Amino acid sequence: MAVVTMKSLLEAGVHFGHQVRRWDPRMKHFIFTQRNGIHIFDLKQTVAKLDEAYAFLSKVSREGGNVIFIGTKKAAQDIVREEATRAGAWYVNERWVGGLMTNYITVRKSIDRLKQIDREEADGVIETMGIKERTKTMKSKARLSKLFGGLRTMEGLPRAIYVIDTHKEHSAIQEAHVLGIPVVAIVDTNCNPDEIDYQIPANDDAIRSLRLITALMASALIEGREGVQQSEANEEHASMDDFAHEAEKAKEPVLEVEDTTDDENEVR
Repeated sequence: MAVVTMKSLLEAGVHFGHQVRRWDPRMKHFIFTQRNGIHIFDLKQTVAKLDEAYAFLSKVSREGGNVIFIGTKKAAQDIVREEATRAGAWYVNERWVGGLMTNYITVRKSIDRLKQIDREEADGVIETMGIKERTKTMKSKARLSKLFGGLRTMEGLPRAIYVIDTHKEHSAIQEAHVLGIPVVAIVDTNCNPDEIDYQIPANDDAIRSLRLITALMASALIEGREGVQQSEANEEHASMDDFAHEAEKAKEPVLEVEDTTDDENEVR
């Protein structure tokens, strides 16, 4: 049985792509139609691709591997933190630090420093510091937490990464390619699917779409680790007639959340 129903995808707005003029022709295979200048995904393919991604991540978890959830745009930050935490996965939701995987030995020093400050704070050591030293230490913690807070338990490279926005997280995807780490990602109609190992053709802007898909990926990790099925498709299915009807209703462009964060830091 599929891990999600077409009805659930429709209700979350997963089927809405970008404006036709912004499309990447390599996504043609995943598009059902266009209405009022908006591409509409073929949700039958989305369901099938979600099943593939779910099975893969479940297998990774079952074999003891871990995954980094990556989503740094504003619409994704809370979702990534909440779902990765639920699944016991690592995550990056503020800014991808260049070299995080390809220069992991150097990055690990920053993660270790963050953990050291955590211990000093828990043990009351920071309270014994002078005001200047304490202020400096807490500023350092704030900066490191923003960059590496979701990686505190990271002890090595991930077995896979899950990405929400392939354009914004292109650096992370490139690092994964260099290291041969599989990439699971949402691909909207303006994306290049060829650079993704496990493609999930879907709306990568709408919060309900991001939450539904990210929750499924988190559940896959939990199921793989605990051996208990976390997601099962509801018996109430949407028909292709329902899908076509929803496609006809597409009238407005998908609104994108503007992100104003700085370019990623580079580890040198």
